[in-house]
Amino acid sequence: MIYFTSDIHFGHANIIRSCGRPFETADEMDEAIIRNWNGKVKPQDEVYILGDVTMKGPDFAKERLLRLNGTLYLVKGNHDHFVNKNKFDPDLFGWVKDYYQLKVDNRRFILFHYPITEWNYRPQGSIHLHGHQHNKQEYNLKNRENGILRYDVGMDANNFTPVSLEEIVRFFGVQRNTK
Repeated sequence: MIYFTSDIHFGHANIIRSCGRPFETADEMDEAIIRNWNGKVKPQDEVYILGDVTMKGPDFAKERLLRLNGTLYLVKGNHDHFVNKNKFDPDLFGWVKDYYQLKVDNRRFILFHYPITEWNYRPQGSIHLHGHQHNKQEYNLKNRENGILRYDVGMDANNFTPVSLEEIVRFFGVQRNTK
């Protein structure tokens, strides 16, 4: 199974207040996210993180990331400076990129930390997945109402858990392209 998420912000106490997250401490938030993640994602699954894992250093990132199920891929966000540090362990991720186009069953998913208004293959029904804005689920509902195939996969919009490719396809009511 393939999953997506963004804006985890492990160890970031200020994100609780600034985004109205329902946690008392950063440790409580981190533990809830890890519990939710591992309750849904299996070790053989793939998870694309669309940025903002942590603002802390590579050792802290490694400690948290090693506790997560799945093969992880990172599309960098504006707070992922830990990947540029000497102590960063690149084996934590299958790869690290700034942008990625994923093709599954002849449907394209455009992965970028930031929301954009135009993206590759948009007229052909590609779905743009992003984070960064810390939206609530209403944002995704409004995009669907307006016929915009753009989805915020961030923690704040998805009950602090990764969202599967299947859930996103079902959400938009689009058929799986099997041509």
